[in-house]
Amino acid sequence: MLVDSHCHLMKFLHRGDLSEIMDEAREMGVERMITIGTDIEDWEPYLELARAHPDCIAYTVGLHPTSVGEDWKTQLGSIPRFFQEMPNPCALGEIGLDHFHLPKKDPNLAEVIRDRQLNAFQQQLQMAKEAEMPVVIHSRNAFKECVDCIDNAGLPWEKVIFHCFADGADEMRILQERGGHASFTGIITYKNGQNVREAALEQGLERLILETDSPYLTPEPLRGHENHPGYTRHTAEACAELFGVNLETIANITTRNAVDFFSL
Repeated sequence: MLVDSHCHLMKFLHRGDLSEIMDEAREMGVERMITIGTDIEDWEPYLELARAHPDCIAYTVGLHPTSVGEDWKTQLGSIPRFFQEMPNPCALGEIGLDHFHLPKKDPNLAEVIRDRQLNAFQQQLQMAKEAEMPVVIHSRNAFKECVDCIDNAGLPWEKVIFHCFADGADEMRILQERGGHASFTGIITYKNGQNVREAALEQGLERLILETDSPYLTPEPLRGHENHPGYTRHTAEACAELFGVNLETIANITTRNAVDFFSL
């Protein structure tokens, strides 16, 4: 069995083919998936999906850094009620900092957005700390800043996972020193993904966690097509080759790690 520890099911839900996507995932050996919240528009639908498919789908709530707008405080105010719902979200996320998508031609606006992202991130880290929940981190061109925020928040690092890890072995060592985790997408299969493969090796097989980030970042050999949770298998096969083990070993280790981290 494989677990897709990070996907976004809203597109499939809106399109009406989620059942087919889930069936194909099962056929490919992916029995569980975590659909990741990004803003107030998907938290409730994801809760309902988790209720409807408790053996297959878990969910998170969180305000993605690129979703942090003028109403970000209002959106954050809606998060705590989900901690009282059944099932509970399995983590708070995805949250973090994204400096890649800041406006390039308007430095004043970029600074406003940067400050909003930082404030929203800091407040959500405190929420997670108080609720004793894991956090799913989105970090793009902001690795050091994210690490500093988590250090300052006092959140236990064993409850932190950097999703779609796309930095290198040096950054991975910083996570390792603190006890944090990282999960890996189809980028690990790309020709230009050598730094990501080195980071995975640095983290080690025993701590490996896989994700698709679907519908984005489709792994080889299907890059260019729409991604979905079933394609976790292709990333798992690439990791089996990278670590020199069989697919069953990868499946057993990554499933155990995802189940343990997210309390599935």
